[in-house]
Amino acid sequence: MAQAEARLLVVEDDPNIRELLSASLRFAGFAVDAVTTGSEAVTAAREAKPDLVVLDVMLPDLDGFEVIRRLREGGIRLPVVFLTARDGTEDKVRGLTLGGDDYVTKPFSLEELTARIRAVLRRTNGDPGPNRLVFHDLELDEETHEVTRAGQTIALSPTEFKLLRYLMLNAGRVLSKAQILDFVWNYDFRGDDSIVESYISYLRRKVDIAEPRLIHTLRGVGYVLRLPV
Repeated sequence: MAQAEARLLVVEDDPNIRELLSASLRFAGFAVDAVTTGSEAVTAAREAKPDLVVLDVMLPDLDGFEVIRRLREGGIRLPVVFLTARDGTEDKVRGLTLGGDDYVTKPFSLEELTARIRAVLRRTNGDPGPNRLVFHDLELDEETHEVTRAGQTIALSPTEFKLLRYLMLNAGRVLSKAQILDFVWNYDFRGDDSIVESYISYLRRKVDIAEPRLIHTLRGVGYVLRLPV
């Protein structure tokens, strides 16, 4: 099993959201612990020492603001991403003033939350993160949206770019159709998952124009960006 990208603590009292978040973040490559209440969050943060906390503001005992206050007073400085239905500026300012690192309001896309988590982890680890992804002779520039293979420019649609970026971020890791749908089309997509096959096919026609072929299918499992075995 591949090493987890980071260990997260999810604090959410709604069981459906908690399960969805936990499963989706595990799919994205994180190790995830989940708790229901603010008091459980304080204990878990002290004992499990996660790399980041995804913290709902509205909890049945302590609210998220009180949780982060107790953590900071106890000398625990791990990064916190607030998750809440509150979208007022006053709440955002309060959360960030107390030491939160980002603030995501419901409803949200799992792609957005995952991206924000990774951005906070990069900032708090002192790594601004690369603007250019490279795998073998394939390069993707996240700022200019330019893609090249062996120095040749490849024109991609926005969806193809998003799919290739996800494959490159997870190079060597097999991604299921469900994971790809979550990231590229967001978790609430209700269409036929054959759309993934179609876009993988489109991408292959543009990216795998020369040897070695980089995009591979594992029948019944998913897709992976890697060099041929």
